[in-house]
Amino acid sequence: MRRKIPPLQTLVCFDAAARHESYTRAAQELALTQSAVSRQIGTLEAFLGVSLFRRTRHGVALTASGAAYARQTAQRLQAMERDALDAMAHQGEGGSLSLAAVPTFATRWLMPRLKGFAALQPDVVVHIETRTRPFLFADAEFDAALYAGTPAQVENWAGTRALLLMHEDVVPVCSPSLLQFHKHKGKAVAPAAIAKMPLLQQSTRPDGWRQWFDAQQIDAPNARGGPRYELFSILAAAASHGLGVALMPTMLVADELARGELVVACARPLSGERNYYLVTPERADQRPLLKLFSGWLLGEARQGQGAH
Repeated sequence: MRRKIPPLQTLVCFDAAARHESYTRAAQELALTQSAVSRQIGTLEAFLGVSLFRRTRHGVALTASGAAYARQTAQRLQAMERDALDAMAHQGEGGSLSLAAVPTFATRWLMPRLKGFAALQPDVVVHIETRTRPFLFADAEFDAALYAGTPAQVENWAGTRALLLMHEDVVPVCSPSLLQFHKHKGKAVAPAAIAKMPLLQQSTRPDGWRQWFDAQQIDAPNARGGPRYELFSILAAAASHGLGVALMPTMLVADELARGELVVACARPLSGERNYYLVTPERADQRPLLKLFSGWLLGEARQGQGAH
């Protein structure tokens, strides 16, 4: 039976016109004339039997039906583009995985280990895009997500299942020069002394320092003070340049610690509320390739935890 699918060119024109709400700007983007875009939209509306745009004094605006169809069309076109890129790269035999990942964990922990997965599965390609917060898998073309969060956050992520990879322990780190400036001569210091040093904050964890000082039974009025950064990678860079003390998972700053750019300012780790998870859509038909990757990832995580 013939599929009820409109011509691709009409969808491409509609997607551009919907994003800009302008036939003129859509024409400029697609290197077409305005009349050509208008004809394509007219063809699509005739095919669907639905008005997608309405005329306004300033041009055109999406109708309610047009806005809903535009969201669906954009997702489908993006998926088709990804499939085409995979095919052009000759990635058909082993398949591919698309992962969303928190940035610093992806660059500092996952990337150094992916070579091992590539050796086991040389025909498989792993695509990675960064995401710092939960999203709806139904609205994204990801197979899975590598996420750092609390058990409650993961439990409340609708339509998903989560595989615990590892627990997160955080410890204060800073540059050796900062310890010397505060007259500690490169040696680890007591928690009370940390409270008097400049603190670096992570914006997604505003209570991190408060929790650490509470665990040490230290009164720290400035526990929430200091500059805030969203990503651990920026936090690590700021600490390396002597801007303050950062509360970091040691596995994410292993290289800086090994090179001496950072030192543990106070060797009292705190088992944080957050863990690292592999989050997947809650579907019964999980892809065999994703199951294979999940098993490999869990093995790497357990090996790393054992090394600590």
